[in-house]
Amino acid sequence: MRRVAFFALLVALAAVHTAAAQPAPWPERPIHLIVPFPAGSSSDIVARIVAQKLGERLGQQLVVENRPGASGNLGTEAVAHAAADGYTLGLANTSTLTLSPSLMAKPAYDPVKDFVPISMIGASPFVLALYPDVPAHSVQDLIALAKTKALTFASAGPATLANLAGVLFAKTAQIELTPVSYRGTGQEILDVVAGRVDMAFATIPPTLPLIRDRKVRAIAVTGPQRSAALADVPTVAESGLPGYESVLWQALYAPAGTPAPIVTRLNGEVNAILHDSAAVDALAKLGVEAQPGTAQQLADRISADLKKWHDVIVSAGIHPQ
Repeated sequence: MRRVAFFALLVALAAVHTAAAQPAPWPERPIHLIVPFPAGSSSDIVARIVAQKLGERLGQQLVVENRPGASGNLGTEAVAHAAADGYTLGLANTSTLTLSPSLMAKPAYDPVKDFVPISMIGASPFVLALYPDVPAHSVQDLIALAKTKALTFASAGPATLANLAGVLFAKTAQIELTPVSYRGTGQEILDVVAGRVDMAFATIPPTLPLIRDRKVRAIAVTGPQRSAALADVPTVAESGLPGYESVLWQALYAPAGTPAPIVTRLNGEVNAILHDSAAVDALAKLGVEAQPGTAQQLADRISADLKKWHDVIVSAGIHPQ
């Protein structure tokens, strides 16, 4: 009888030990999503679209925290220093993970070592928009024109992706384009309309009405494929500059060390969201084309863009600050 009781005790203790060894169910409380840009920005709106859908699928609220500052570096650094327990995620984009490391004299984070990629969300190409009196109706026309006269393009500053898109275009086409810097994105396209500058690599949604009213001429988009919003406008690559691409992508990521099962679960849920027509349509209204994919594909994209944009920044003579 005592032996039976002893074995029963062992079984009970083993059960308790096994239960204690099991990880706590995830998620069991709200998850914080850090957005390194102001509320109301395009990145913030993308984050909130995904956060709402992801919260519904996980059964826990995703609390969006806006931590703007230093061109997105403050919020990104906060993600790097957060606990790797699956309860802090971050919204990244091309600038924060692949431009900033080459633009900072003393980077506050390592884009590869400090984070684990989860999933791409989507990408926004630029449209190459010209002042209507510029006598160029295609990329090849523009290249030929640039070899005969000086041309300018508007940018929101040397360290912005729109400016680097122009720098990369000129480098790829082997021409010279003179950047004209602006403090924001609103005035630059208006100056193209007024003819004060010849062209801009502009975001598509706010430029669409100007294109339709023929106040600017769209000759190409900078993505790997045509934009649904400008289906009749070819890409730069198909216009004679193969390999050219410049897009602002948005992605979900987490602090390094976040458990693999959580990363796998999140990747699956985000991909499910990006196949949902309502989410895809909401993103499309922002000019964001949904791009589902694996965590490894995002890691590969980050690695490739780090090298690509570092080379462009160096060739443009932009010095880290």
